[in-house]
Amino acid sequence: MNIVNKLTIRHLKQNKRRTLVTIIGVIISVAMVTAVATLGFSFLDLMIRQTIADTGEWHVLYQDVNKEQLAAIQDDDATNTVAITRDLGYVPLEGGQNPNKPYLFIKEYDAQGFAQFPVELSKGRLPQTDKEVVISEAVTTNAKVKYEIGDRLTLRVGERFEKGGDHPLDQTEPLRREDSKLTETLQHIKTRDYTVVGFIKRPVWEMAWSPGYTIISYVDENIMGANDRVNAAVVLQKVNQPLFAHAENLAKRNNIETVQYNHDLLHYYGVSKSEASYSMMYSLSAILMAVIMIGSISLIYNAFAISVSERSRHLGMLASVGATKRQKRNSVLFEGGVIGLISIPVGILCGLAGIGITFWFMNSMIQGALWTTEKLTFIVTPLSLLIACVVSMLTIFISTYLPAIKASKISAMDAIRQTTDVKLTVKAVKTSKFIRKLFGIEAEIGLKNLKRNKRRYHAIVFSLVISIVLFLTVSFFTAGLKKNLELSQEGVNYDIEVSYDNGKRVDDRLIQSIASLDGVTEYNVIHELHKNAWVDEAFIADDLQEKVKEDQSLLQDGKYPYNIMIHALNDSSLQAYAKVVGADYEQLTDLDHPAAIVMDTIHYKDMRTGKYVQTKAIYTNVGQSIKLTNIYKKTGEETKVNKVAVAALTDQAPMGMNPTGVGGLNIIVSERVMNRLADDEDMANVQTYLHLKSTEPMKTQQEIEELQETNLQAYNLYQSRKREEQKILLMSVFSYGFIVLISAISIANIFNTISTSISLRKREFAMLKSIGMTPRGFAKMMNYESIFYGVNSLLFGLPISFVTMYLIYRALAYKFSYEFALPWLSILSVIAAVFVIVGSAIVYSSAKVKKDNIIDALKQENV
Repeated sequence: MNIVNKLTIRHLKQNKRRTLVTIIGVIISVAMVTAVATLGFSFLDLMIRQTIADTGEWHVLYQDVNKEQLAAIQDDDATNTVAITRDLGYVPLEGGQNPNKPYLFIKEYDAQGFAQFPVELSKGRLPQTDKEVVISEAVTTNAKVKYEIGDRLTLRVGERFEKGGDHPLDQTEPLRREDSKLTETLQHIKTRDYTVVGFIKRPVWEMAWSPGYTIISYVDENIMGANDRVNAAVVLQKVNQPLFAHAENLAKRNNIETVQYNHDLLHYYGVSKSEASYSMMYSLSAILMAVIMIGSISLIYNAFAISVSERSRHLGMLASVGATKRQKRNSVLFEGGVIGLISIPVGILCGLAGIGITFWFMNSMIQGALWTTEKLTFIVTPLSLLIACVVSMLTIFISTYLPAIKASKISAMDAIRQTTDVKLTVKAVKTSKFIRKLFGIEAEIGLKNLKRNKRRYHAIVFSLVISIVLFLTVSFFTAGLKKNLELSQEGVNYDIEVSYDNGKRVDDRLIQSIASLDGVTEYNVIHELHKNAWVDEAFIADDLQEKVKEDQSLLQDGKYPYNIMIHALNDSSLQAYAKVVGADYEQLTDLDHPAAIVMDTIHYKDMRTGKYVQTKAIYTNVGQSIKLTNIYKKTGEETKVNKVAVAALTDQAPMGMNPTGVGGLNIIVSERVMNRLADDEDMANVQTYLHLKSTEPMKTQQEIEELQETNLQAYNLYQSRKREEQKILLMSVFSYGFIVLISAISIANIFNTISTSISLRKREFAMLKSIGMTPRGFAKMMNYESIFYGVNSLLFGLPISFVTMYLIYRALAYKFSYEFALPWLSILSVIAAVFVIVGSAIVYSSAKVKKDNIIDALKQENV
């Protein structure tokens, strides 16, 4: 080590406080990059494992392949493993007590299939030949049919066909029946003999409304016949964007008709067949990475930029004893290297420790809230650590190189006297006369102090601007992800839907008996009635206006026919719902002036573009009226026109209400208003739905079925609700974790920058006190400085944030369509937070310098 580097290390030791503050700045930056990278990788890992637990591990599925085609798939270079599956068919379940599940459904796997798909053995063993089966426990618990290990079964297996249908029905298709009589039959019957070798938990892929209980057998590739068909579920060697084209080419070469992809799983690997989804993912990644890197660079650069003027005196001393420009420059770079060697490992450890503690709290919340089978695992990858190290080293180099070049050019005398650091002119420190008149001499002195040392002032403002942009960008980004996830879901907000399949209204006695079942935590009754309305062209949905421009025949006298779905709630449910959406309950129950809550915002998937769209269903205002009528399509005749006033507009649906498409409108009224709007013929067509939430949905469904009410149908959707709520909760955890992380980093950045600046101004403050500034005047001056910092940072930070947020919105628009809206709550929060944090940092730092002796502070040369 040469003498200059030895002197640099000695200088760092002598100026411990300044060195420590610089190290802390670098540690915070490295911790931020490490934490963000670890959070991102860990969240993706969780979603991958949860998706595999729900749907199995496979990337591409080739359907109905023969033995020759299967061999081609197995021999393909891109294939890692192949699991063979087959849906054999349905068997009538003799003695079954559940009329909604009258079948056994036989599925087959090979050994690899049992490994790749979520099959949970509860007793016995898995099948090893095509003569063995394992049976779902639900056959015993729900259907009340008992089997034992070792039982021999002779089953007549067939395919379900709807009456008049020409394609078989699968497990996703509910039972077909009318008036409690089946309207479907089993065809293509073949007899199979099996031995029961074990029992399994009810598979997650078996929906509650699936008509068959799952039993699983074994499929052996070696005994497949030439005409036998199976499905091949492939796990690929590499998951990348070309896999879609490769799979299509493989299918085309081998005459395979149907190829499916596990899109849910592939999305978390960062690949999508949709060009819009692919563009959205990589645009968002690029924007977010740029924001994080800029934030990281600002943190480290500020730590060096604020204190670099103190280094110039030391460098001048080196120059006076013969140090060359190169030696002075390398001295600064060496200092950056020393600080980096200390800060980068500590920063990485701090970032990992912070995320580890966060995950410990997250897991307890996630598992306590939902039926998650996977935990949020702490994932540290070489790539995340490499990103943190490279970004930090590059930033330290940039942060030290520019000041080093400037310092190397300063003459020895100027550097020792520090005459280049602050160059004053009358114009440079001139302030407006109104400042003194409005705020006093303290504000004028504070503003002159900022103007006198612009480098330090700009560093603080830049730090604040970066913090503002970081917070608002991340808040908008995470809010956008949550909104997009909600748009892509079906919006199932209940577990079980109960209704009569013949359209009969459910009476109050039955409703109360079902609502009082053990496990039912919440219920809602909706009576539905169809009506029509003619809506003026100017007020119809945007998509309809485009269609009308192409085809004017859709209009009649300038109006478009809307399908109106009237939903009536009972008094207690309506009162609670009206409070949530801000409607007047008394107005909703006024029979002389019927009023309704209108769902004016809808979301749907545009099948032409693949986009998820949020739009206005109708353009109307509170107080306007909608004319309801019945339009008979055959004759064009209209009957009984009624007016209903718009009491409130909302996008929040009551529990159980299904979304409507473009050209339809959901309105919510009281039961009395519905009776007022409906005639005798309408009342005969009113359909009643009872929606339930339950702590034990399968048990509640079974208890409803045990009531043995004729034509009563219990439609269980708890799995759909569970999946949707899981995704939204996990996205919320990721979002809030990300926001809290960025907020903490931003606050630390501001405190670090301001405290460093004030520590370097001890001599300046001592001089002001020496000429008579009182403690009160000093406090006023610091308060005004904090206001100047806050106002200027907001003037720059908010416009930059708006531009960045709009770029994120445009990236999301590849796949999702909705109106751009500024997050005003976050903006107001950040405005208030800037002044609170800046003020707190200045008060905290000022309190430490107030105690300094004036003479000692004036003599002090190092921090």
